[in-house]
Amino acid sequence: MNNISILGVTGSIGIQTLDVIRKSNKEINLVGVSANTSVNKMKEIIKEFMPKYVAMMDRNAADDIKSYCIENNFNIEVYSAIEGLEKIATLEEIDMVVTSVVGMIGLRPTIKAIEAKKDIALANKETLVVAGELIMKKARENNIKIYPVDSEHSAIFQALSGYKTDDISKIILTASGGPFRGKNLEYLKNVTVEEALNHPKWNMGKKISIDSATLMNKGLEVIEAHYLFNCSYDKIEVIIHPQSIIHSMVEYKDASVIAQLGSTDMRLPIQYALNKKVRKHPIASKLNFYEISELTFEKPDMETFKCLKLAYQAGKEGGLAPCILNSANEEAVALLLEEKINFIEIPTIIEKALEYFKEEKSKELTLENILEIDYKVRKYVRDNCK
Repeated sequence: MNNISILGVTGSIGIQTLDVIRKSNKEINLVGVSANTSVNKMKEIIKEFMPKYVAMMDRNAADDIKSYCIENNFNIEVYSAIEGLEKIATLEEIDMVVTSVVGMIGLRPTIKAIEAKKDIALANKETLVVAGELIMKKARENNIKIYPVDSEHSAIFQALSGYKTDDISKIILTASGGPFRGKNLEYLKNVTVEEALNHPKWNMGKKISIDSATLMNKGLEVIEAHYLFNCSYDKIEVIIHPQSIIHSMVEYKDASVIAQLGSTDMRLPIQYALNKKVRKHPIASKLNFYEISELTFEKPDMETFKCLKLAYQAGKEGGLAPCILNSANEEAVALLLEEKINFIEIPTIIEKALEYFKEEKSKELTLENILEIDYKVRKYVRDNCK
């Protein structure tokens, strides 16, 4: 029996993780869950799965869940705020934490989980982007495993099985290209939020969908891959693959390439992570190669979709540069979703933030410095870029 907690249980990855648990033949037990404000969804989850512990970031939402549990005589402990997330991440009964919250909020509970010697099923890419060096060091010190849940990193993880870092020639991250693949800057000036959210292949939350449209999602994945697989940025290549059948590849020093293929179903990498590389019953639709008419590949346009270029630059700079990149992007995406800026302004805002905070990029990479620069960057973007 694998006992787990899910941080961000009401989001896209969290909901799909629940489906993996449903179909696990009771081999996976859900002990703790967290959410932000989604009270109604949480009540449904409680009724079906009966976790022992629940945390809501919003205190009013937590009070609502507490009342619900009392009214129904559910013996469930309810927590709130960031301390609640940390509690869910460090429960004595669990073996693994699924970190599927979106954004910087996942950093502290992930660190706490690692220090509590819990394996991590990592779906929160921002954690490694802003603190990859810290996270991987703590993982080694506490002898825990990090299992990537992103389809691309799961694919690389699988393609690397049995090989050493020295065997790698390069890692090839595939990208669908998002809803604006092939479009130019002139076209992007007039796109709407609704168009940006309309991903052609994957069903994702709003923030990740916007990141996919700007190619920032792939930029963050480049930084994440650098830390997960101890691979230099010069050996990480992004390639546009519109069919999203090949989820990523690894080229080895003998010029052989190993790829992982599968349907566009996040339950597959989730299942692989939850079962710690043990392959179980099929949970996703099988590929029918007779029906796949073509597999095509394109070079990404990093001038039109500058976020990818900025991510490479920040990753290579290291220090606090990736954190500045991530924080500026999160706020810019939030402003777009609030319809306070245009889609085309996102990379400009990020570039301005990287320049404005250039003197702070080389500060020591500590949790305190990360949280401090995160606050400063968000305030800068809010005060100057709307």
